[in-house]
Amino acid sequence: MIELRPPRPADAPGIWRLAPTQGPDRDSPYAFVLLCTHFADTGVVASLDGAIVGYALGYRPPAYPRDMFVWQFGTAIGAPEDLGVRLLEELLTRPACAEVRFLCMTRGPRDLPLRDLLAAVSRRCGVGLREEPCFSHTLFARPHADEVLCRVGPLR
Repeated sequence: MIELRPPRPADAPGIWRLAPTQGPDRDSPYAFVLLCTHFADTGVVASLDGAIVGYALGYRPPAYPRDMFVWQFGTAIGAPEDLGVRLLEELLTRPACAEVRFLCMTRGPRDLPLRDLLAAVSRRCGVGLREEPCFSHTLFARPHADEVLCRVGPLR
């Protein structure tokens, strides 16, 4: 049975190994340690028999305290099809998200599976999904596509 729980510092290596390994945006293991410690109250990990099979890690931006911004998200190959939706729904039940009105993530223009996942969350929550330009490719030090902000809500 898959357990959904807050991340622990010891989860950081397993999450880092599960994170995408290709492309110029590979985040450092240190970033995952920070997310599993400083931001554990705004994260959720899925484990099965002690192995990490999914995660959603983020924070509440100080300028937008009613947003829950998921910065890192992933599921293992072979994980149950609905695990992504379950992770995001579980994240929204965390005490740190009690006042959250919008679940937010950015995606690249070709990341249609993420858009489909967020559309499924919005349907299950009975709210809308809005997309808007977020980060221009010109902001990145290496070649990078524009990022679109996806906002699910308003929640509750």
